[in-house]
Amino acid sequence: MMKKSPFPSSNTLPHFNANDNPITDSTRKDSISDKQCSMITNRGLVLPPFFLWSLGITSLFALFILFSSKSNPPVKLPSKHTLSFPPLHHHHRPHASSSIKPHSDGVDGCDLFKGQWVPDNRRPIYTNYSCQTIPDSKNCFRHGREDKEFLHWRWKPNGCQLPRFDPSKFLQIVHGKKLAFVGDSVARNHFESLLCLLSQAETPIDAYKDSEDHFRTWFFPSSNFTLMIFWSKFLMKHEERVINGSNSGIFNLHLDQVDNEWASRLPGIDYTIISSAHWFFRRNYLYDRGNLVGCVYCNDANVTDLGLNYSLRMAFRVALRYINECKECKGMVTLLRTFSPAHFEGGTWDTGGSCNRTRPYTEEEANNLKSYDWELRNLQVEELDRVRKEGERDGKKFRSLDVMRLMLMRPDGHPGSHWNNKWMKGYNDCVHWCMPGPIDVWNDFLMAALKT
Repeated sequence: MMKKSPFPSSNTLPHFNANDNPITDSTRKDSISDKQCSMITNRGLVLPPFFLWSLGITSLFALFILFSSKSNPPVKLPSKHTLSFPPLHHHHRPHASSSIKPHSDGVDGCDLFKGQWVPDNRRPIYTNYSCQTIPDSKNCFRHGREDKEFLHWRWKPNGCQLPRFDPSKFLQIVHGKKLAFVGDSVARNHFESLLCLLSQAETPIDAYKDSEDHFRTWFFPSSNFTLMIFWSKFLMKHEERVINGSNSGIFNLHLDQVDNEWASRLPGIDYTIISSAHWFFRRNYLYDRGNLVGCVYCNDANVTDLGLNYSLRMAFRVALRYINECKECKGMVTLLRTFSPAHFEGGTWDTGGSCNRTRPYTEEEANNLKSYDWELRNLQVEELDRVRKEGERDGKKFRSLDVMRLMLMRPDGHPGSHWNNKWMKGYNDCVHWCMPGPIDVWNDFLMAALKT
């Protein structure tokens, strides 16, 4: 008997490739200077109808999706660690996690991720004038966003202070180290935010870009610090189904094998920030040891729909277990960045949904949202806690950057219509985050985590 997923249909969220945000030089003509920051102004086979409709929707993103033409052999887990299938859980409330609880101002410690957004009149650390690597699709002011109030809020934890990001101090902490982001285009958004922040203290060298812009490396010579992004849609091995010679937007996911494109690059990394979620909101088929065991959104006879949260859980299980068993990764610190929610209102991404708010939600407003996002966050934290104790016995550290709660309160921080994507005119981006913007606080948390 088929089980229906408790989550929205597969077209609720758009899907973006590794370089939906090409890093281009911002022209001074369209940028804002630091002095202008306070005065920002506008600048042959017959297919079923449902399947044909799905292909039509997918074609909107054909130019967004890049795929590796050649893959490394997948990394298999040892047989003794064959992945088991967990029951489906429907958690709507957050529970304890391996979050950051530093000592601060005489307070014994507090959860930095519980608090509220409060007004802050300070200017952002960077602008689209002082940071030349802001991707065009996140350069909201360049593309007509006029309101600037969304820049003037800071996160205030309950019972302690979250220090503001200090680029120079961060580079001191990571001197001689290597830090890698692993995940999808929201992980890249985070990477790009950190790159902009650090470039205010030291000019980095663009050291490496693969042919498809899936993997990037920037090097800070004075600090001997290497910053990298490893692109992975699903964290685990996957391939797209090809139908009638065309990419279908439907993927086979292998629950027992990690995506070796990022996993093979992991040895030698000191800090890893891992995340993923938005590519799971689509039709996928799930395999374990080569056997089809279920699907997500497939509606196929005799195939059980195991649900989005099941496939996401297994992705983090296989990824975290690989990290834990990586013999060449001893001493590595792994931070799991929890789900970053989208904020479409009045429809989904393809039915006119938008995100036009200019202020954060209050905590009460956020609590009143009937959000499935908590389920995704909770299963990520459960998988982190599953592996943490065992890993720390081997010298590895696992922590969370638990941004779910605070970003749920920021519907005002997305590009919306201000992202200038010529292939998707008329569609709003309510998934990624403007730069500068609320996403920069993720690096406040990152700095706090690396200091502890």
